[in-house]
Amino acid sequence: MRPERHSIANTLSASAQAIVLSAEAFLPERPLAAVVITHPHPLHGGSMFTPVPSALFERASAMGLAAVRFDFRGVGASTGTHDSGVGERDDVRSVIAWLRDALSVGETNDVPVFLAGWSFGADVMLAVDDDVAGWFAVAPPLAVVDPADMVAAAALNPKRLMVPQHDQFCAPDRAREITSTWVATDIEVVDGADHFLGDSLGDVANAFEHFVSAFPGAIYLATISEANENSRTAR
Repeated sequence: MRPERHSIANTLSASAQAIVLSAEAFLPERPLAAVVITHPHPLHGGSMFTPVPSALFERASAMGLAAVRFDFRGVGASTGTHDSGVGERDDVRSVIAWLRDALSVGETNDVPVFLAGWSFGADVMLAVDDDVAGWFAVAPPLAVVDPADMVAAAALNPKRLMVPQHDQFCAPDRAREITSTWVATDIEVVDGADHFLGDSLGDVANAFEHFVSAFPGAIYLATISEANENSRTAR
């Protein structure tokens, strides 16, 4: 099964301008979990095809998750203009709603939806909680969006922050300080890496796989995770 391109209407935007988001989705039958993946800063070359979103999308697909990556407003084929992380929250909400609708069977949809993002995208998705199962934030600056607006902070569902050891924008000690009062939050330091991760992309993808596989009822996903890890070890 190959990922397919989609156009997703942002029906939540307060702008008078219609916003349609360009997205790529992997939608297997009966997935046990799903993930929406966000990208780094639109004004600095960020898109859904940059390295971290690509690594997360590929790993999620290999796990059999339903996965969607998309371009924020004003990026690539997405319409609209950059909104400094404010309107982009509605972009995330619209993609979550689209994904849930795509996965619905009849009137029900009990597939847990995770959010995962890098840099700017990590900050934005931490400010969204539409019944999200968990947040996986890679190198969040914790400054693009005011941490006071990050609703994930008080949520009971788990958060994993992957903070590079030498991050130029938010080093581990700073991340620990900002999130010291957050609920259900773990910080994992990516040893030797800076904000752009470089050779650590595999470590980030592995951490994502373990994070998602740990949610309640994910015995099948945990089995896939173990099989994937054994396969990588054997290479």
